[in-house]
Amino acid sequence: MLTGWNVAILGGDARQIEMIRKLSEWDATLHLVGFDQLDYGFTGANHIDMDDDEVEKFDVVILPVAGTDESGNIDSIFSNQNMVLDEKWVERTKEGCIFLTGIANGYLTKLLETSDRLLIPLLSRDDVAIYNSVPTVEGAIMMVIQNTDFTIHSSRVHVLGLGRVGMSVARAFQGLGAKVFVGVRKPAHYARVQEMGLEPFYLNRLDEVAENTDIMINTIPAPIINASVIRKMPSHTFILDLASKPGGTDFRYAEKRGIKALIAPSLPGIVAPKTAGRILANTVLQILKDQQRKEGKTK
Repeated sequence: MLTGWNVAILGGDARQIEMIRKLSEWDATLHLVGFDQLDYGFTGANHIDMDDDEVEKFDVVILPVAGTDESGNIDSIFSNQNMVLDEKWVERTKEGCIFLTGIANGYLTKLLETSDRLLIPLLSRDDVAIYNSVPTVEGAIMMVIQNTDFTIHSSRVHVLGLGRVGMSVARAFQGLGAKVFVGVRKPAHYARVQEMGLEPFYLNRLDEVAENTDIMINTIPAPIINASVIRKMPSHTFILDLASKPGGTDFRYAEKRGIKALIAPSLPGIVAPKTAGRILANTVLQILKDQQRKEGKTK
């Protein structure tokens, strides 16, 4: 149990609802910031503002999956509050306070290092990424169907990257009857793609293979689908970028060429927020229980 733990949840989307439920079941003392427009309340949860004195009690701070922007701003779909995470605010929390986020950008990483607080990016964990790949794949299939006028079956699908998401996406589209090609950089990944029964190619040939693609799905958070690649694509090609913002696609040039290109970095929270929230909630619980055992913390 987390009896006696003061846990703050700062903004976010529907995924945070599952975390609130789970942490409440485990008897944590919850402080909610940025949930003033939530349609329903949670018994025992304390709704506060960013400048509330309760900040000094926090053992754990849970940020949205997107963390903050490069100025420290925190988004919440349940509030119009202006929420900013800065050095002054962080230093008001208890020494040893744990900060949990989905993604850690440069601003957030530097801020927590400077303040000597532990930062744990949940989406960097293999278990979370693998579990999250399931709703990501379902969302990718949905978006491809909605934005094309041809079937996935028999289409030529190019998946860029063989990470945890890329592997799941490639397998799913293969299962739907697509001709799947996977772009990689490493010889070991090239061999793995062949072992999976898919068609590998090296990413330095991307502008060549782009001539014969119907659907291109990117999972690499780097500018890889550039103008020289898009210039070679057939006009009917659909680009779906699953990489974290700003993605790896030159969206301006794609629009200029009439190529439909969309970025969707948070598909689990869009297509299956309850499932995605449960994945994060279970991971947060495991982290806190491990920390509890590590510190011999019974509270």
